[in-house]
Amino acid sequence: VVCAAPSIYLDFARSSLDPRIGVAAQNCYKVAKGAFTGEISPAMIKDCGADWVILGHSERRHVFGEGDELIGQKVAHALESDLGVIACIGEKLEEREAGTTEEVVYAQTQVIAENVKDWGKVVLAYEPVWAIGTGKTASPEQAQEVHEKLRAWLRANVSEDVADSVRIIYGG
Repeated sequence: VVCAAPSIYLDFARSSLDPRIGVAAQNCYKVAKGAFTGEISPAMIKDCGADWVILGHSERRHVFGEGDELIGQKVAHALESDLGVIACIGEKLEEREAGTTEEVVYAQTQVIAENVKDWGKVVLAYEPVWAIGTGKTASPEQAQEVHEKLRAWLRANVSEDVADSVRIIYGG
């Protein structure tokens, strides 16, 4: 179990929660230090006692304009900094309706995979954008179908071991 708190509450969350519950930041930047006002680095996250970070969430992609390449760079840096990564992938409603769900989530997963050396600290979170904050939810069958296709993609493009072991969760 992991609780993802806003960055200003990471220390509070870590000090308040049972140690068996992980704490995640909701974002981090792609480099350790520099003039990046308002950003939080993996080192800062770890200083607060958190050991996970969510990257690629739909708001980061679609509100803040973060592209796959930047998300991949963030994944690489977070993992190099020994944080676990919850990497979000998912399609918008118009992409689902156009029948391009697989194409979208495969492209997002490809960039993540290119930046992962050890999948032991990676969780994939399938979060269809059309089901976040809209009152709509994907049916269990819709979510499971995408999970199964992701496992097949991982099997074909990463490895059997990763396909069999990586956690894929649903959020939306």
